[in-house]
Amino acid sequence: QVQLVESGGGLVQPGGSLRLSCAASGFTFSRYDMTWYRQAPGKERELVASITSAGTSTNYADSVKGRFTISRDNVKKMGYLQMNSLKPEDTAVYYCNVVWRTYNYWGQGTQVTVSS
Repeated sequence: QVQLVESGGGLVQPGGSLRLSCAASGFTFSRYDMTWYRQAPGKERELVASITSAGTSTNYADSVKGRFTISRDNVKKMGYLQMNSLKPEDTAVYYCNVVWRTYNYWGQGTQVTVSS
C-alpha cells in the first residue's frame, strides 16, 4: 500500500523554525523525485521546493530561497523540509509529492501556521 505521510507542522511565531517530514512506504522511494507544495486558503497550490531522486539537485521558489532547505534520506525513505525565518505568508497546508514516470503520489498534508 502506497503511503506518504507528512508530519511536523504546527503553530510557530514569525521568525521561528519548523522541520517537516514526509515518510514514504509501499514503493521504491529512491526512484522518485520529490517536491513540497503548499496551499494557502483561497490560493492555488504552489511549488515550494523540489529535489531529484538521488538528492543531487534542488530547486526552490523565490519566496523561500535562503530560508527553506529540502533534503531526503533514501535509506530511511524520508523527505524533509527545514523551514527557517518563517513569515506569516508561509501559512499554508504543506504537501509532499513524489513522481517517477507515470507514478504520482501525494500525502494528506500538514498545516503550518505562522502567527504571533
